[in-house]
Order: sequence, then structure tokens, then C-alpha cells
Amino acid sequence: MNIKEAKFVKSASFPEECPASDRPEYAFIGRSNVGKSSLINALTERKKLAKTSSTPGKTQLINHFDINGHWYLVDLPGYGYAKVSKKDRAEFGGMIRSYILNRKNLVNLFVLVDSRHDLQKLDREFMRFLGEKGIPFSIVFTKTDKLSSSGLNKSQVKFKKQMLEDWESLPPSFLTSAEDKRGCKEILDYIDGLNKSIDPSAFE
Repeated sequence: MNIKEAKFVKSASFPEECPASDRPEYAFIGRSNVGKSSLINALTERKKLAKTSSTPGKTQLINHFDINGHWYLVDLPGYGYAKVSKKDRAEFGGMIRSYILNRKNLVNLFVLVDSRHDLQKLDREFMRFLGEKGIPFSIVFTKTDKLSSSGLNKSQVKFKKQMLEDWESLPPSFLTSAEDKRGCKEILDYIDGLNKSIDPSAFE
């Protein structure tokens, strides 16, 4: 898939403020500072489409982007150790949960995890939640350029072993880097394949 057009549509504080659910939608989420905004910019080949920051928790709204006039890419708030109050974290959590459970045109949720680390408790709990609720998701390993080939392989083997403690089979996964755009084509081709399998009338 080639992205010819990628433009910001709107930011929403609540799921009901999101654009009409009349087209396929793919959302990206992960712990704070996992590299989500950088990956979105790499995917769309736009340097400043999604706002990046060295401060964890910068994204605090549901941000919709129109891709090729055909589908939405959604940048969701990160979960985890954002420097915000407990009250705000609870509100973000409720907003994310409501969006995931009620957005009828959400085709797939891309869960971003840092390839340099073991399976983190927050990620594990979040993916369990998705499994329990039957939400389709994929795992996106970020920052793979920071590891050697052997280091990445070892990390992958350990991560998948930990995942298989909870899952009989693993969801699709992608190895990515916002720096060298590794894995971007694979993610876009995956989205393209899902789009082609969807009946357009499902969102009318």
C-alpha cells in the first residue's frame, strides 16, 4: 500500500466525539514513550503528522488521521507511567477502554512494545484484556534498530515464551524501527489485506 494522502482530522476527549464510524479504522497504542508517534510518522512518511515528545504521556486525546480518504489511523493515548495525576490516568484509562469496546469500525488494534525489554506487566495485562473482550490485535515491536540481530532474536524468543504462558497461539507481530522504517511496509500491507477483506457496506 502506498500512502498518498495522510491528514489530521480531529482530536477527541471522548469516544462519542470521534468522526463517524463509516470506514475501517486501525488504532495504535502502547506504554508511554514506546515510540508510537515516531512510528506513525514513519508509516505515513510524514515527519510531523503525529506529535512526538521526549515527555511520556504527551498524547492525551484520541487523534484521528484520514489515510487516502479510505481508512482512519488512530493515535491513542499511551498507558503506563505518564507524568499525570492518578485522576487523569484513570480518566485516560476509561476513555481508552470505552473507545476499544465501543468503536464498531475498529478493525485492528496495534499494540506497541519496546523490543529491548521483556514482556512488561502492563502490556501483559492489557493484552489479556483484549483477549477476554475478543478485540483483534497485533503486536508491534519498536526500536529494533537498537539491538543486534542476535540480541533481537534472543529478545523475541524470550518474549514469545512469556506470551505462550497466557495464549495458545500468538497474534500477528511486526518488527519495526522508526529510524530505518523497518516493518512499515509489512504493517501497511497487512492493513491493505484487511481492508480488501472487508465488506464496505459494513460501515454504512
